[in-house]
Amino acid sequence: MRPCFLIIDNEYPESISTRKLVIETAKMNVITCYSPKEGIETLARFPQVDGIVLDSEIRGTSCDEFVKQLREMRRDLPVVVISPGGDHKCDDETHHIRSYDPKQLLELLQKLRPVESREIVRHDEQMGRKTPEQKAKDHDPR
Repeated sequence: MRPCFLIIDNEYPESISTRKLVIETAKMNVITCYSPKEGIETLARFPQVDGIVLDSEIRGTSCDEFVKQLREMRRDLPVVVISPGGDHKCDDETHHIRSYDPKQLLELLQKLRPVESREIVRHDEQMGRKTPEQKAKDHDPR
């Protein structure tokens, strides 16, 4: 089963979360929320997510208060806080990333669910393999 992460991101007009796109490109599932209130409501509805990713500058509440609310709902849930260009950490966060670098985020999420992540990579490799006949067809000029 593919890992599923809850992303709580600031909303911008006419755009969707770039973090959502990055994580889905890695073939992980994503549920996206655009406010702390929506994040709490969504976690109550989908409590079995594999982790939460949020921006330390989330609008609507302090990061510390928000993580505290998340912990009241699921103490064991990994919480990844992203604070690019700053050292702002949230109380009781599980992991901290100081960059918008998508590679860092994906590597961390893959470490949180290593078995599932290896299976995704293995499956992608299998999907990309072609038989000798398929390779020959690809080069056939007809």
